[in-house]
Amino acid sequence: MHKNRTYRNLVKKNDPVSFNVVVKETDLFIHAGGILADKTTELVLKYRGYVESYINRYPEFEKTLKPWQINGPAPSIVRDMVNAGNKAGVGPMAAVAGAIAEYVGLDLLSFSDEVVVENGGDIFLKTNEPVKIGIFAGKSPLSLRIGFRIDSIKKPAAVCTSSGTVGHSLSLGNADAVCVLSESCPLADAAATSIGNHIKSKADIPKAIDIGKNIEGIDAIAIIMGKEIGLWGNLELIPVNSRAVNHSTNVKEKKGLSFITEKSKKTGIWNQVLGDSKTALS
Repeated sequence: MHKNRTYRNLVKKNDPVSFNVVVKETDLFIHAGGILADKTTELVLKYRGYVESYINRYPEFEKTLKPWQINGPAPSIVRDMVNAGNKAGVGPMAAVAGAIAEYVGLDLLSFSDEVVVENGGDIFLKTNEPVKIGIFAGKSPLSLRIGFRIDSIKKPAAVCTSSGTVGHSLSLGNADAVCVLSESCPLADAAATSIGNHIKSKADIPKAIDIGKNIEGIDAIAIIMGKEIGLWGNLELIPVNSRAVNHSTNVKEKKGLSFITEKSKKTGIWNQVLGDSKTALS
């Protein structure tokens, strides 16, 4: 069922072209060099179709919370989901939103030199300038106060979020936000879920970071729980410009994380706030 993501109404009109594509549960918000809604819809149908066909053959694939073993042929998107889940120690569907975002985003790069695909808070990006990623972490006093700088000029990057207190995604932990950076969007998605599952209290943050940093392919981790923050990896911590965030009731009433952008006239850098995490086949 399509869910109205009110935070998307806050995107500034002077940004690169933005558009929304919804196919069943998949709800994408995209920045690109032009309106590519028809092409994006075609790509979503293509990649969703691969995953849905595999689920029809192996129904347990959609439900399992444990790593999956492929026996026989499988489409590349399914293999990437499985590989991501296996590396992170979770089920393959923990990587589905990131996988859809990445596969659609990579194909859209044939039509636009800049692409940002947000799929329920899991973000694939390839931009010509650095971006700032700020974290909305529910009622934490650190929410919308801090972020980090992402450079996807030379190659695509991914930022994915899991939360045990915000949104409707499945998490077995209690962290307000777990953000993971990687070159692989499926891996970042699965790793965020895995790391978040290990956080029951603030005392678990160091252990969760130790677990996350040993997942091959993870570049950085940020964990927020209440007033505590845990950081690891190749990231540049920055303050988030509060003027880039419209604290309207639309944001406050949103039960997930928010994704908004503001184009800086001086620097051209986008200030971005992550969206709410995925559920099921996002």
